Amino acid sequence: MIYVTRKTHFNAAHRLHNPEKSDEWNQQTFGKCNNHNWHGHNYVLEVTVAGEPDRDTGYVIDLGKLKTIIKKKILDPCDHKNLNLEVPFLENVIPTSENLVKAFYDQLKTDIEKAASNNSRLYSVKLFETERNIAEYCPDRAR
Repeated sequence: MIYVTRKTHFNAAHRLHNPEKSDEWNQQTFGKCNNHNWHGHNYVLEVTVAGEPDRDTGYVIDLGKLKTIIKKKILDPCDHKNLNLEVPFLENVIPTSENLVKAFYDQLKTDIEKAASNNSRLYSVKLFETERNIAEYCPDRAR
């Protein structure tokens, strides 16, 4: 099995807030991340595709195609946006790193697997919110 990863970045604002809970609960739970005026991150995103290289091309996935898919599905909707207010596929999602990696995986899966060679598949999505805070969604490894 070969693993191919595309690394990219984007900037976005968000607020961690559960509308089903009180303002006091949200402030106590999320602290500074519950700021009414939002806060932002310089996110780093890693998308990994797993599979066997195609006999004709040697690719698990054409990295140019992978770049285009990530741009269309994640960067265009999210870069320099408010994740709570401006990204339709994140509507009603508390934009924690954990929830974002799952949502990003779901956004990418179909297009990546159509573009990949030899039944290769989307393996994982990893999101660096900061240098020290990282979330990864890898459903195959969880089994």
